[in-house]
Amino acid sequence: MKSDAVQTCLPHHGRVECSACYKNEGRPVHFDKTQRTLGQWRITANPLAWGNTAPEIIVLGFSKGPTQAGALATTPHDKIAYKGSRLNVGRILAHIGLLPKGEPASLAQAVDLAIANRNGRFHFASLIRCTVERLEAKTAQWKGSGGGMLDKFTQSELGHEVVSACTSRFLGALPPTTKLVVMFGLGSKQGYVNAAFSAYQHARPGAWRKLNEVSYTDGLITVVHVEHFKSQGNLIPDWLGQQSSARAQLGVMAKQAVSAALQ
Repeated sequence: MKSDAVQTCLPHHGRVECSACYKNEGRPVHFDKTQRTLGQWRITANPLAWGNTAPEIIVLGFSKGPTQAGALATTPHDKIAYKGSRLNVGRILAHIGLLPKGEPASLAQAVDLAIANRNGRFHFASLIRCTVERLEAKTAQWKGSGGGMLDKFTQSELGHEVVSACTSRFLGALPPTTKLVVMFGLGSKQGYVNAAFSAYQHARPGAWRKLNEVSYTDGLITVVHVEHFKSQGNLIPDWLGQQSSARAQLGVMAKQAVSAALQ
């Protein structure tokens, strides 16, 4: 692959032109309007990107949740990513050494600045750049959040196709500056970790190996899974080590893997 292709693997800050998963729909793709449904899953064509195209670190959510997706028409681009959850994002990134630790206001501001910075060390996006929703049987309504979203979508027919397309296009050939990918979400019994590991192996053939329960590497980049910023109850405090729990060890593993990747 030519070096210029490597440099342009990550899209520029803003809306992303991508119709890969809608080619068989037989109609033009319109941002945030075109949708594709298969079974109980639906995707909406609204891929976005923030930050540097040649970053040291990529930070990925799973997909835009309802808060972010609902803000597309009315909210400035730099305010959409992790809207309503930037304090938790700051706490998690500070815990693994990627942002300075501080008071809530300073943590949230640090996330604001990192997301808006097109020349910084970060690129922000989601593993699935389009919005993912699941049809809830009880309510017959489409929902973009909830338990098991990460694991179950990756196991579905549509999810398998979309994950493969997204990882191949946006993560298959990264800039040489990129050393680390941080992924929000662990899944039930690290199910999302295992599913994502398989996706990376497909998108980036190489000598992949697990480092610990939450991280893996191909020798060029290291992927580290952290607690999801929307996790409920005690999950985030436990992962942060604010109280004694087995989940705190997952946070320690993530911190160790990040430190090793950036040495």
